[in-house]
Amino acid sequence: MQAERFRHFVAIDWSGALGLRHKGIALAICSAGNKAPELVRPGHQWSRGEVLDWLVHDLPSDSLVGMDLSPALPFVDAGAYFPGWDESPDNARDLWRMVDALSDDDEGLSVQSFVTHPEASRHFRHGKGICGDRFLPGAGRMRQTEQRQRVHRVTPTSCFNLVGAAQVGKSSLTGMRILHRLERRVPVWPFDSLPNQGSLIVEIYTSLAAREAEIPPGRRKMRDPDALDSALAKLGSGPHSPILKYHDHATDALLTSAWLRRAAHRADLWSPEGLDEVAQTEGWTFGVR
Repeated sequence: MQAERFRHFVAIDWSGALGLRHKGIALAICSAGNKAPELVRPGHQWSRGEVLDWLVHDLPSDSLVGMDLSPALPFVDAGAYFPGWDESPDNARDLWRMVDALSDDDEGLSVQSFVTHPEASRHFRHGKGICGDRFLPGAGRMRQTEQRQRVHRVTPTSCFNLVGAAQVGKSSLTGMRILHRLERRVPVWPFDSLPNQGSLIVEIYTSLAAREAEIPPGRRKMRDPDALDSALAKLGSGPHSPILKYHDHATDALLTSAWLRRAAHRADLWSPEGLDEVAQTEGWTFGVR
């Protein structure tokens, strides 16, 4: 199948935090075969702008790139990203454009202006007990791919949640700014189809890689070399070269890069049931069936 042509596999652990540089961003890459992934610029504290620049100028050809963020917001459940807002976009690329435009003055490609916008802010959970009047009570709205994950006992968090250790809202929104600024120089699946050549970006969820590596839920924050090597071996990878610091951002990126290499050749992961319905609005997490 076409996916077999990828020669490099990149995993990006992402951050939506305020500021210019982020400990939470890590990039790992591996090539076809079984050699362990390596960190890109080990020890470097990345900015979001630097990641964008790396994707544009330094990404090896024929790379499959997994970004640990949601590339869009829930749409199907309400027929809109922002029900009741006349300017609500009707597709993901227009959503990326809106988020980037309304956050244009924000430092470091952050999204503070967007999440505090009078209309947009109504849809988000901003703090403990502080929710916009259109934030869905409970866990919040979910995309179709996230609802599918819950069926398989994976517990994603709503993109409309902006608080807590597990929040993914700001990381996803800042990621949308990156995707918009790529300007189609790297296609993004499933909004773009699987190309015959060149590189491709997909959404990843590092918990899927950890689960396939048979890591118990309470031990998925790997911070030692032996645990990492054991998990890599489960994914058909050789042992890694030592790194300076074993924090979970680096180990998540390394492990998920190896998982992406293994998963890319599975035809069922490229055509999950229900994909066509959300291909231009919500997107899909690669690896969710």
